[in-house]
Amino acid sequence: MRAHSSPLVVGHRGASGYRPEHTRAAYELAFALGADAVEPDLVATRDGVLVLRHENDISGTTDVAAHPEFADRRATKEIDGVELTGWFTEDFTWAELSTLRARERVPSLRQTSASFDGRYPILRFRDLVDIVDRESEEAARLLGIVAELKHATYFESVGLPLDELFDAELSETGWGDNPELIVESFEKTVLAKLFLRGYRGRRFYLVESSGAPADRVARQGSAASGYDQDLTAVGLYALGAAEAAHRVEGISVDHSLVLTPEQVDDDGDPTSELVDTAHSAGLRVFCWTLRPENHFLPQAFRRGESDSAWGDWRTDFSLIMRSGVDGVFADQPDLAVAVRDGG
Repeated sequence: MRAHSSPLVVGHRGASGYRPEHTRAAYELAFALGADAVEPDLVATRDGVLVLRHENDISGTTDVAAHPEFADRRATKEIDGVELTGWFTEDFTWAELSTLRARERVPSLRQTSASFDGRYPILRFRDLVDIVDRESEEAARLLGIVAELKHATYFESVGLPLDELFDAELSETGWGDNPELIVESFEKTVLAKLFLRGYRGRRFYLVESSGAPADRVARQGSAASGYDQDLTAVGLYALGAAEAAHRVEGISVDHSLVLTPEQVDDDGDPTSELVDTAHSAGLRVFCWTLRPENHFLPQAFRRGESDSAWGDWRTDFSLIMRSGVDGVFADQPDLAVAVRDGG
């Protein structure tokens, strides 16, 4: 990816702190507020179209429940070991999903964003590519996409292999060789399959603070090692030194994994063992997600009693950025840019 101020600021699902996530308004606003790239989550429709939704369960992020013609699509499924009841993208064609409108995912915390409920349709990946291409031209700078492939093992089990669908999208949009594209997933298997299909761009491994990756659990069951094993020194060096298909260029980790209070010295200077070890292993490190609301902040930075009130986000953001991370995901990218650039 091009030279940029460090760290890279990625609009998380667009400017999702201000507009319903994964909408045109959220993505366009993210770039207007200074984001270097945006992060879409990709899931599949029944007819193999990649759409932008946080999960394949769209019950809470669209108005699907208000559409009586889709009442019979409500179902109970097990997704990555979790039983969910709702409406799922793989049970709809793209034509059907295009009739729905987006809703704010956490309206109790983001009432301003929720005031835009019902205004914006669902987008496809190719729609986002058009947005980024246009915004890059207007901004006279190259803007990027950090695309997350969601629930790859599950989608393959229902006949919708995300590596194949994404590869086809890259061919159609011309983004296969675009240096501003990073692909990430919580499952390394789909990243390896994408490489074997010819993709040679950057691939990042998403890592949770607990649990085990779904692809590993599918292969090994209860014997599957957790994400914590990937974050040991041995695990990190293995990620950076594996054979080409299984090697990744970076990791993308939960905010809580980057820094603990013990890693900030008396002068307020942060030292992240994870970031230092990952860099030694030749890996870049992204961090998710910077958010100003008390509900999302570490306890030490919360102010007042309201979950929706903004706490001491500036100190939290600053510590994360000074830890050496190479990129941050932010719901309000303007705040991250301001801290990064000293504003």
